[in-house]
This record gives sequence, C-alpha cells and structure tokens, in this order.
Amino acid sequence: MARISKDQYLANLHAEALKEFDDIQSALRDERLQCLQDRRFYSIAGAQWEGPLGEQFENKPKFEVNKIASAVLRIISEYRSNRVTVDFVSKDGSKDVKLADVCDGLFRADEMDSCAEEAYDNAFEEAVAGGFGAFRLRTEWEDEYDEDNDRQRIRIEPIFDADSSVFFDLNAKRQDKADATRCFVITAVTRAAYQAEWGDDPASWPKEVYQTEFDWLTPDVVYIAEYYRVEDVKETIRIYQNLDGTEDRYSEMDFESDPELERTLEAIGSVEVRQKKVKRRKVRKYLMNGARILEDLGHIAGKCIPIVPVYGKRWYIDNVERCMGHVRLAKDAQRLANMQRSKLGEIAALSSIEKPIFLPEQVAGHQLMWSEDNLRNYPYLLLNPVTDQNGNQAATGPVGYTKPPVVPPAMEALLTVTEKDMQDVLGNQQQADKMVSNISGKAVELIQQRVDMQSFIYISNWSKAVKRCGEVWLEMARDVYVEKGRKMKMVGSQDEVDTVELMRPMMTETGEVEMENDLSKATFDVNVDVGPSSSSKRQATVRALMNMIAITQDPEISQVLQSMAIMNMEGEGISDVRDFFRQRLLKLGVVKPTQDEAQQLAMEAMQAAQQQDPNAIFLQAAAEEAIAKAARARADTVKTVADAELSRAKTVETLAKVDMDTTQQALDTARAINDLSLAATRAPVSLAPTPPQFPAAPAQPPMMGE
Repeated sequence: MARISKDQYLANLHAEALKEFDDIQSALRDERLQCLQDRRFYSIAGAQWEGPLGEQFENKPKFEVNKIASAVLRIISEYRSNRVTVDFVSKDGSKDVKLADVCDGLFRADEMDSCAEEAYDNAFEEAVAGGFGAFRLRTEWEDEYDEDNDRQRIRIEPIFDADSSVFFDLNAKRQDKADATRCFVITAVTRAAYQAEWGDDPASWPKEVYQTEFDWLTPDVVYIAEYYRVEDVKETIRIYQNLDGTEDRYSEMDFESDPELERTLEAIGSVEVRQKKVKRRKVRKYLMNGARILEDLGHIAGKCIPIVPVYGKRWYIDNVERCMGHVRLAKDAQRLANMQRSKLGEIAALSSIEKPIFLPEQVAGHQLMWSEDNLRNYPYLLLNPVTDQNGNQAATGPVGYTKPPVVPPAMEALLTVTEKDMQDVLGNQQQADKMVSNISGKAVELIQQRVDMQSFIYISNWSKAVKRCGEVWLEMARDVYVEKGRKMKMVGSQDEVDTVELMRPMMTETGEVEMENDLSKATFDVNVDVGPSSSSKRQATVRALMNMIAITQDPEISQVLQSMAIMNMEGEGISDVRDFFRQRLLKLGVVKPTQDEAQQLAMEAMQAAQQQDPNAIFLQAAAEEAIAKAARARADTVKTVADAELSRAKTVETLAKVDMDTTQQALDTARAINDLSLAATRAPVSLAPTPPQFPAAPAQPPMMGE
C-alpha cells in the first residue's frame, strides 16, 4: 500500500471529523437547542415571549414577572456559599498521605492562579438553567516571555455556551465522559482576529444549535473547532539492570526530557538488558475550520480529554442523551402567568368610568365643553334638543352608557392556580423567608434542609464534574510537574499558602535515596465531600461546637472547641480573627502546620528559650546545680567503692605473699634439719653432750619497789 503525504492524511482526517461531528450534532440538536432556549428564557429580557405566543400577542402588551430567575439564582447562591473541592486519597488505603496532601495543595494553587471560580460558576449556572455546562483544563507556559523558562502550569478555564459548543462522541455513555474517545469544542472568533491569526479567508465550522430570534444584532463571527482524539500510541520501554541486580524502566520521553540520562546510567554501571513495546493512551489535539485543519497541536499532557461536562439533570431515552435544568418544567407556568398579567394590564388600561353615548346633533357645538369636563369640572354641561318625528323638540338624555371592563372570574381563578403550579415546580423558597425570629435553631435547620433538598441533585451532579476535574488534573500533573528541585506554591484547606519542592532527594530508613514529592508516581483516587448546600452549614457546626463546650469539663478541650467554633464563623472582616485562632490551635498541636508555620513555631520556641523569666532561669539553674551535685556524689561513691575494692585486692595479694614466705621458711628449716641429721650420723659420738643453744631471753624490767 502506497504511503500518503501528510497533507493528504490531514485532509482525510478533516473529512472524517466533519462527518462525525455532523452525526453527533444531528442526534443532539433538538436537546441542546432546548437547553439554549431555557437559558435565554430565564436570563434575557423579552425572551419569554419568543415563539408562537409572542406572535399571538404581537400588538398587545407583553409583561414579564420573571419568577424563574429568582429560583435559579437561589440555587447558584447556595452553591457559591459552599464550594466543592477534591481530596486525593491513596488507592491501597496506606497511611502515608504526604504526597496526597501535596497534590491537594498544588490543585488548590492552580485553582487560585487560574481563576477557576469563573469557570466553575459559569459551568454550574449553565447546567442549572439549561441542563448542560462545561469547563476545560489546559497547560500553559509559566512565563511565556522568558525563553529559559520551559516550565508549565495547569489552568482551569471556562467554556461559554457549552450546550451549543461542546459535543462528545455518541459512544460515550458515562456522565463524566471518561469513556469518550472524541470531543469537539466550537469557539467563536471575530473575522478580523481569524485573518490576523491564519491569514486566509474564513470558512466557518458548521454550527446548527443557535437561537437569535429576539436579538436585533449579533456579532459577525467565525466558528473554529478544537478536535480532541484519543489514540493508542506504541512506545518503547528500555529496561536497565543496576549493579545490585534491580531493574529500572525508562520511556522514550524520559530520555527526551533528560539528554544526560543515558550517560548517567552508563556512569553508575547500569546496563540495558532488553526493550519492550507497550501501548500508551494519549490525546491528540487539532484545530480546524470548515475547510481544513488549521493546526496540529500534537499530543497534550495526560491521557484524558481535558473537557469536563456538567449536567443539571441527565438521562438516556431512546439511546439519546437528554438533559434539562431548573427552568424547563416551569416555562409553561411562567408563560401563562405572563399572559394573564398582560391581559389584566390591558383591561386595566381601559377606562373604568361609564361614558354617555349621544347623537351627533345633541353635542354639536358643545364638543369642547364635554371633552374638557375632566379638566375644568364645569358646573353643568349643555346638550342640543332633539326633534321627534312630528318636528317637536324633546329634551332627551344620553342614548346609552359604555360599560367598564370586567375581569372574567376564570382568569382570577387561573392566576391562583398558576402561582401554585410555579411554587410546586420551582420550590416554595418563600417559606424560608417567613420564619419568625423566635423559633429554635433546629427548626431553622429543618426548614433550610427542606429547601436544600429541592436543589441537591444539582450539587450532586456538580460533585461528579469536580471529581472528574481532579482525575484529569492528576493525569496532567504526572506529565507536567516532574522537574527536579522545582519549587511550587501550595494552598491549604484554610487558604494558607505554603511551598513545596518537587523531586527532592531524601534518605530513607534503609539508607536508600528516594525522590520526595515525585508526582510521576502519584496514583490516587479522587474523593469529593458533598452535603447540604445551605449557607447554614457552618452555623450548624458552630452550634454543635457550642453545645459540646457546655458539657465539657476539661479546660484544654474547651479551649480547643472555642477556637474551632470561631474558625467556622462567618462574617465580614473575620479572617484576621480566624488566623489568630489558627495560630492558637497550631501551638496546641490540634491543627497540622504547613512548612512555613512549622519553621515559625521552631523560631518562636528558640526565642522563648532565650527570653525566659529570671525566676524560671534561677529555678532551672538551681535544678541543674542539684543535678550536678547528685552526679558528683554518685561519682564520689563510685570512687570510694573502687578504692575499697583496690584495698581488698592489695590485702589479698599481701596475704598471698605472707603464705608464700611462711611456706618457703618452713621448707628452708626442714632442709636445714635434714642436713644436721646427716652430719650427726657421720660424726663420732661424744660422751659429754653439748647442751642445746637457746636464744637469750629478753631482760626483765625491774619490779616496782626494787
């Protein structure tokens, strides 16, 4: 088979994408058009009269009392007062959550830096009003004007008019579209901006979902499409064996990102033992108009399509994805109420005074008087006499009187029914405003909870979108946040700012060197905590803490509970007070400190040690002196015992020497006696024996009196 050129390949790809988009848009056009109409219905003045009803009242008053908007804004306000965010947790349930906390902090920092609240708020409002919204994640250069800075950051951005501009492939059935392999995002640009960017004549991407019936002027724009395509890419994995026998795997991307990697492996003695072909899931992005592919943007970070859909209410019927928001079911009741109010206004505009009806000859010459009577209040009015059939003049009054308009009884009853229908569909949020001031806090919570449950489905579906956002962000971060020694900002759960260093080498307990904060190895589940969406959630927490304080006997626990209660209070200018009590809880060891806070606590401890009270210093010195004396006494005791042991040893040695001397003396004496005996046997016998020689006795001292 002959190889085709790149231009021909892109042309075939464009034709395939165009046909696929036509199939998707044709299947979803009616549903998405209703979503767009619902958003216009509640947000644009006059849009509630679009369609056949407006044609019927073309030359009549058209009043609007928009009650749907207040219901939608209530749900949006409840969502904004209780933001939902992600929490990364380990897949295997391990207790080491340090890397998960790092991911939490980096995610919140990206949200803060990219103004993600705008993206979230826009998507949620479109989902609540129309039924479908979306936002995107993308990577951008940290400083695009710095040539040496090749680091990237993840940004969260809004997608406007998502119901008419975001389309996933028809095989994607999951609500978060994690199973999608294709996605189209249509963006509108002005013709001048298009020509300045690409230079050719604009050929707009086909878009059929639009509604401009009530708009007198719309901008002249060109539609271009972002085309995301999931591909299975074959990649070579090179396996190296280390000196200790362990094996490490490196991908082609590792060698591309680090040109010195192969030389480093050779220097440490690692040897390539084999290679393996594997498949990787990657996403390729194209930019195209109606005629051609404008740009091939290559593979993007991560393996997920970075478009996050948000649904109000969603279901499948007849294999077609259907969705709606809070507006659709209340549209007919709102139209009926507008029509009735307009009719009442028309009736009220008519005169309510009975006007007399005269013959022309009766008022001839007196027309001015009759027309100015309401202004001048004449004491009397004149009429001309009327002649009868016989020519005789007859003083007659008005021929008749006009009747004032009367409100039909059916309309009055219908107004009451319409109001009740709207309350049943939108929720009777007015009841929460009628609470008297002396009811208990528990009753307030029950009333607010009942109102919250009417909108909980929107918060629940929003939580699924936020969870998907966390999954997409983590996959992108595994590819983007991998620079060694890169320092990045982190944001804590209480908006405290901290710093983290990525890929920092550290020594383990076994003596091995590992990389700390290595996001390339971050594999976490994403958890989202969803509860009642009312603004009284924090107030309920404060009340619960105050009740615990009342029954707590331990002063330290009471102090902790008081600090937690103040940290959960809401109010203007309370942030400084929250910071104070956070520092208080940090010193008590209740709140986990950030890296900067830990350093600050260490410095405060050193300063406190250097600036102690004189009495405390004296007591500490006295205690140290007592300890020193005790140690000296112990040393003297040990020395005394040692001396005693030495004396004992010398005594034993002396006794041993005495015994040896006595034994030697006895042996010498025995030897001498033996020698004398031998000599006596050899010598002649003497008849006069020699008397024995005894040692002289010592002189006796004289007795007293001698």
